[in-house]
Amino acid sequence: MTKVVIAAGGTAGHVVPALAVADALRAEGAQVAFVGGDRAEAELVPAAGYRLHRIHVEGISRSNPLKAARAVGRAAGALRAARRILREERPDVVMGGGGYVAGPVGAAALRAKLPLVLTEADSHLGLTNRLLAGRATRVCLAFPLPGREGDRYRVTGRPVPPPATDRAAARARFGLADGDTCLLVFGGSLGARSLNEATIGAYGTAAPAGLRVLHAAGRRDHDDLAARLGDPAPAHYDLRPYIDGFGEALLACDLCVARSGGSVFEVAAAGRPAVLVPYPHAAADHQTGNARWMVDGGAAVLVPDAELDADRLRREVDALLADRDRLAAMAAASAGLARPDAAAAIAAEVLAAARAS
Repeated sequence: MTKVVIAAGGTAGHVVPALAVADALRAEGAQVAFVGGDRAEAELVPAAGYRLHRIHVEGISRSNPLKAARAVGRAAGALRAARRILREERPDVVMGGGGYVAGPVGAAALRAKLPLVLTEADSHLGLTNRLLAGRATRVCLAFPLPGREGDRYRVTGRPVPPPATDRAAARARFGLADGDTCLLVFGGSLGARSLNEATIGAYGTAAPAGLRVLHAAGRRDHDDLAARLGDPAPAHYDLRPYIDGFGEALLACDLCVARSGGSVFEVAAAGRPAVLVPYPHAAADHQTGNARWMVDGGAAVLVPDAELDADRLRREVDALLADRDRLAAMAAASAGLARPDAAAAIAAEVLAAARAS
């Protein structure tokens, strides 16, 4: 039995793809354990049925020297902890799921001469992957990246949970009638304030006949937005802090408005057209790169965050919903960008690295 240790932590954007790969590895008979910290992985990994070893590590601040010094000090301790975990687990291969948790674990794997497979979920290599890529057995990329070609690199796409498939059931869950058009708006677990404000401004009071707004606002802004909508909220507006079983929301909608992090692959997996508003402060502006991938593929419209307001959002959304042929073409293009085999492809690389060692 192949034993695999996966290092992944921080945001759900790192943990969820790693869990998809873990499931694919488990389906092939591998034994998988995780190394992570105290953020999203602390809840998601045990809930998925995997053992989680915790280490104390944090990202290196680029603006606060004291926090940067603390992070460096913790990294040394995390490296020692990672070496101890690898001695305990005795894996055949280590996978780095991106983020700062993967740094000390990847370094410990290389020191122990274990094969290391890295995954990158965004349109640029993060700091950890840039430091480790030159010695990794394989680097699995979500997007083609200039200068990252050759045998060491493989474009696999970004693993996502299996998409929902019963559209009628998904629409029934959200109370959508046969003639309703559904606009889905989301911006991550905390939400995206500019999207929230623009959507409330555009559709909070009234909407075109037959349009229903399903808005996952995030926990931070939800209560304030709910107060502004009133009690009861307008019948066309379904405001929630978050949506469990999010794949059903994607399947139920006709158009989505969103940031452009790793969720662009979930949008593509569901075959949905999108209006994308990249988060302007993302590292290396990678969300703009992610969005342009969708735009170049014919699946999305890009609106810069600085240009987003209620009027601009309403113009973009209303124009798309009024042109059903264009909307259908965008949906088909979105589905064409999907990489449903991403998790299996990465799992295959991990197992191949183990066999070759």
